[in-house]
Amino acid sequence: MLDWKANYEAFKKKHPSQPSESPSASEGSSGRESKPRQLVACLEDNLQSFQNQMSNVTDLVVRRLKIMGKRSSALLFLTSLTDQRLIQEGIVAPLQAPFVSPEQMKDEDLLDRVDLFNLVCQERVHANLGQRSSEWSVLMDLLMKGQTLLLIDGYGEGVSFDTRKVEKRGIEQPQTEQVIRGSRDGFIEQLETNLSLIRYRLQTADLVIETGELGARTKSKTAVCYIDGIANPELVSEVMRRLSIIDIDGIIDAGYIEQFIEDQPISPFPQIQNTERADKTVASLLEGRVAILVDGSSFALIVPALFDQFFQTIDDYSERFLIASLLRFVRLIALLFSVFFPSLYVSVISYNPELMPTDFAVAIAGGRAGVPFPAMLEVLIMEASMEILREATIRLPQMIGGALSIVGVLVIGQAAVSAGLSSPITVVIVALTTIGSFATPAYNAAIAMRMLRFPLIIMAGLFGLYGVVLGSLFIINHMLYLDSFGVPFLQSILAKKRAGFMDTLIRAPLWWMGKRPSYLHTLDDTRRAEGTFYANVDKIYYQEDNADAENTEN
Repeated sequence: MLDWKANYEAFKKKHPSQPSESPSASEGSSGRESKPRQLVACLEDNLQSFQNQMSNVTDLVVRRLKIMGKRSSALLFLTSLTDQRLIQEGIVAPLQAPFVSPEQMKDEDLLDRVDLFNLVCQERVHANLGQRSSEWSVLMDLLMKGQTLLLIDGYGEGVSFDTRKVEKRGIEQPQTEQVIRGSRDGFIEQLETNLSLIRYRLQTADLVIETGELGARTKSKTAVCYIDGIANPELVSEVMRRLSIIDIDGIIDAGYIEQFIEDQPISPFPQIQNTERADKTVASLLEGRVAILVDGSSFALIVPALFDQFFQTIDDYSERFLIASLLRFVRLIALLFSVFFPSLYVSVISYNPELMPTDFAVAIAGGRAGVPFPAMLEVLIMEASMEILREATIRLPQMIGGALSIVGVLVIGQAAVSAGLSSPITVVIVALTTIGSFATPAYNAAIAMRMLRFPLIIMAGLFGLYGVVLGSLFIINHMLYLDSFGVPFLQSILAKKRAGFMDTLIRAPLWWMGKRPSYLHTLDDTRRAEGTFYANVDKIYYQEDNADAENTEN
């Protein structure tokens, strides 16, 4: 397996038109590299080196064997990562069986004339062949990944066999993305299983999966997936370049990679989309995006990711377009409620009560008569209480957390009103704001909106409606400044072409969306037949003629 730097160089040779790599990117993890150490021809010396290096590894097993009853050899494997039944039946038993006939066994020079490694790998062992190498560090890495090493006396090299076996959980419905209408199989922690879920849906030879390792100590296997002939080579090259310059001792989750490759780390808005759903990943690949998966994580990273993607779900494309468009409009209203409603309430109550009807203003004033805090501080206290309650609900066990979220809101809200710490209208405003934040499908985007709510409330309490407008302009200006792998964050919303608008605030019919997003600059931008649109339009406007024609044929 090649590392990402080698993958990146190979990709650059395949696409020579791409910009050259910067000197800083080529340095990578050169500080960690050292001159490779070679095995020797003495089996005992090699075994002693492995045992000295792994003196604290309690699950290391060294199984000594005699090949053809004469040549000493040894198998090295870790019991915690290997299938011991496969080792016994697929490697040990074939190696202990006679290789040649009794007449050939009498030939003393036979072992010197044959390559025992080729004989073992091609004719005897039933396990899948891994890698043959003479470098001590390479074989050590293979051993730590769960492969079984075979060392033979008289050979300054070793060979590995794929005997890795790690317990894994079953494929279940994603917990962070509820499925309304769609497939209910989500990613798990095993990379091979996740790649199989993608290949199950994309049964084409154009699906390219580039693999490499990240992490100086964890050496986590990472995969970059894209569709050859659709994805822009410049986008794939940029993804590989950013992966190649990651230099860290361990990659535990896909979130580690996200923090290294995103464009603006200090922005509250996520610029990389993460998902547990295989169908959502495949849909993104078909649009021309790139997916990044890492072994040990049940999340896939999708780049580039724009603002509108975090408020869409893959279920929108399974529903009829009128229903899907209505749901997107509802999410937009919920977004506006969750961000601006508390700040507007504070600004109107504190500075511009004349904007409210007289009866409504009198009712609010009567409700706030006994509240000792100003409107800004009152809303901040209630919002902070809701955030604490929400975080506690997430961390508690599921059975207890569900009860706490309902009972806690009712008890705390009623108690705050009865004690005079908050007015009823404030409780209603905070409740609508909290419910609106729940309507955002992406968890990381919902957190960003919740963060922006607090500075807007402070601006509204200090400057009134002017503060709300000023804060909104700052947020919009920041979003216009953001990029995701060279694509502006609001490109899909501000696109001049009609195709960019048909899949943002509304979801046009599938037979209408014939082009892939133009901002991805895909090699093949067409995704439906040419006559599909006109055929469906004819069904809408000429239904009676079609019905008469069918009756005539019948």
